[in-house]
Amino acid sequence: MANSYTVLWTNDLCRELIRGGFTGQRPTVLFGGPHQSRPSFRRAGVVPGDRVFAVRAWQAALHTVCAMEVRQIVDYDQAGVELADEDYPALTHWRPLKSGCISEVVLGSPGTAIRFDAPLPGDCLEQLTFTSRRGERKLKYVEDGRLLRALSLQGIYRLAPSSADILDRHLGRQEPGA
Repeated sequence: MANSYTVLWTNDLCRELIRGGFTGQRPTVLFGGPHQSRPSFRRAGVVPGDRVFAVRAWQAALHTVCAMEVRQIVDYDQAGVELADEDYPALTHWRPLKSGCISEVVLGSPGTAIRFDAPLPGDCLEQLTFTSRRGERKLKYVEDGRLLRALSLQGIYRLAPSSADILDRHLGRQEPGA
């Protein structure tokens, strides 16, 4: 069974994507690395078939920016050997996502459109749950439907299936024509 994960996009990255005209585009590439600012998808346990939700903590809210299903994860330094020719333009196009120290490239089918204007409702925020080998945990620093700190989102975390459904439904409502 496929899992779902969150990855926190910094406000600086989100501003760069907005300025670059990426709003409304569907990501096909993500980048991971060895540092907390650009965490490793492999180390988090992400495998092909899993879904990754990019999220942004902004103005005491959690924004579900987009989601993408993982097709393949390759080492960044082996991308020239392992990637198909049709995947190279995506590496160049999604260059803003490549900031920092990169060690892996995550390829996927076109994800949901990037949005920055749809915060998750507070009641949904309070329900978000993450799972690990140690068990389940709620999203920390949530009070009265407001996200006070993004600390517990820094990294890549596996969502409980019910929380993945919440984010999926929220993104579905935000898609044009939905």
